[in-house]
Amino acid sequence: MAAIIREVMSSFGACGPGFAINDPEVDSMSASYREPRAAFFVVEEHGRVLGGGGIAPLAGAAADICELRKMYFLPAAHGRGLGEKMLLRCLDAARQRGYRRCYLETLTGMDAAMKLYSRMGFKPLCGPLGSTEHSGCDRHYLLEL
Repeated sequence: MAAIIREVMSSFGACGPGFAINDPEVDSMSASYREPRAAFFVVEEHGRVLGGGGIAPLAGAAADICELRKMYFLPAAHGRGLGEKMLLRCLDAARQRGYRRCYLETLTGMDAAMKLYSRMGFKPLCGPLGSTEHSGCDRHYLLEL
């Protein structure tokens, strides 16, 4: 997943400070999602990981808010409905873990992702929630679960 995150973020010019590409968890994904209220899932085809996504508590926010994290897909996965399936899986995992709201951050230019989030009921926010340290992200969304 680290290679996928780096490839996708780089393709959007999201490489500098304030972007998820620089999060310490990128190189240790399995360790980052071991806690009971976190989960991470991948999509694999013929032994190749095409993408993934997860949920975890939103740092600096109420205990009932999770964050949709590190949901990225290689271009080979685009247009196949995999993003929607992954999002549904993550939201189901969030509900199972007792979350009542799901927050996410993205950036201008990730148009397909923003269309998916809107179609799935996420509402745009005027600014960030919690303390993700993703100052490079300029779009923020929240979904009531």
